[in-house]
Amino acid sequence: MLSQAKYEVIDFGDSELKNDDDYPDFVIPLADTIANGTLERGIGVCGSGGGACIAVNKVAGVRGCLITEKFSSKQGVEDDNMNIICLGGRVITQALAWELVNIFLNATFSNAERHNRRLAKVAAIANRNK
Repeated sequence: MLSQAKYEVIDFGDSELKNDDDYPDFVIPLADTIANGTLERGIGVCGSGGGACIAVNKVAGVRGCLITEKFSSKQGVEDDNMNIICLGGRVITQALAWELVNIFLNATFSNAERHNRRLAKVAAIANRNK
C-alpha cells in the first residue's frame, strides 16, 4: 500500500516467517537508519506494538510511540516529533493501520518553542544514561 501511494519503502522484515524471528532483529535496524539520518520516519510492527516501541526507543535520536488511534498519530508528530510509529499487527485492523500510517506520514512537527524545550529535556535524559 505504501509503494502504491508512492512512498519509498525499505522493508527490514524477514522475507518469510521463521520460528526464531524476533522483533528487535527488524525494528533496531529501522531505528538505526532513522537515527543516522538515512530515513526520516518509519513504521515498527510486532504483535502488540509494545515490544517494537520499547526496542526502538533504546536507540538515541529515535522517538517511537505505540499508536492505536488517530489523535495520537498526528499529535505524536506535531508535538513530540515522533519518527517511528509502532503498530500492533494482532490488535488493530489493516484499515485502521493504514489510516494511522497516513496521518503519521502527513503530519509535521510544529517546531513550537515549548515542544523543542520538552524534546531537549528528553534528549538530556537519554544523554545522562550514556
